[in-house]
Amino acid sequence: MAVVAARAFPGSAGPEIEALAGTIERVTFHSRETGFCVLKVQARGKRDLVPVIGHAPAIAAGEWITATGIWHTDRQHGVQFKADTLKVTPPTGVEGIEKYLASGHMRGIGPAMAKRIVAAFGEGTFEIIEAEPQRLPEVAGIGPKRAARIIAGWAEQKAVREIMLFLHAHGVGTARAVRIFKTYGHDAIAVMTEDPYRLAKDIRGIGFKTADAIAMKLGLTPEAPQRLRAGISFALQTATDGGHCALPVVELIKLASDLLGVEAAL
Repeated sequence: MAVVAARAFPGSAGPEIEALAGTIERVTFHSRETGFCVLKVQARGKRDLVPVIGHAPAIAAGEWITATGIWHTDRQHGVQFKADTLKVTPPTGVEGIEKYLASGHMRGIGPAMAKRIVAAFGEGTFEIIEAEPQRLPEVAGIGPKRAARIIAGWAEQKAVREIMLFLHAHGVGTARAVRIFKTYGHDAIAVMTEDPYRLAKDIRGIGFKTADAIAMKLGLTPEAPQRLRAGISFALQTATDGGHCALPVVELIKLASDLLGVEAAL
């Protein structure tokens, strides 16, 4: 895509970071592999649909998004909102709920079934699926097997949302968050809590410094064993990048302590 214009702060060369919120009217494109998506959003305060580009592990029409990013103008597609963070929540209104269910996002539900479910449960549809799933067979066409698929699909989407919220809360942008989720799946929170420095080894585009910043936001101390171990590896890589093929232990420890900002005695 060729970007030809972007808004900037007065007197600043950088683009202005703005917020956008609204309902997804249409998912124009979504890659399950990378999470890249192109959306048409009925944004709050905007009359026309807004093209939004960003990343999400799963996305569906009818969902509500809150995003931060920049406006830019593409030669081919015109003005777009390029989201750096993109948070998704289920819709609350009847129309949005039906659109979400009919999108194919939930296993076992098509457009006709979505209409019947919403007609039966209205704005309480998601509460029924989560808290009273035994009521699903009240809807014509839902037997035990279909009900089980619906319940499993809802639980999966809920888990994805919780993981993304956790990652966003600890300073991880949406594109990186998607890569983390694709790598670790439902274990993402456990992996990051136990040893966030695994990110630097396992995730393309995440180095030690990024993993270290995430670790600090997770509450790890500068002297945490995980950090010291990762710091030694980072120091070795730094020395290798500097042309060294070997490094005395004393020099390695000094380099690691300098990079980590801790006492060499640790």
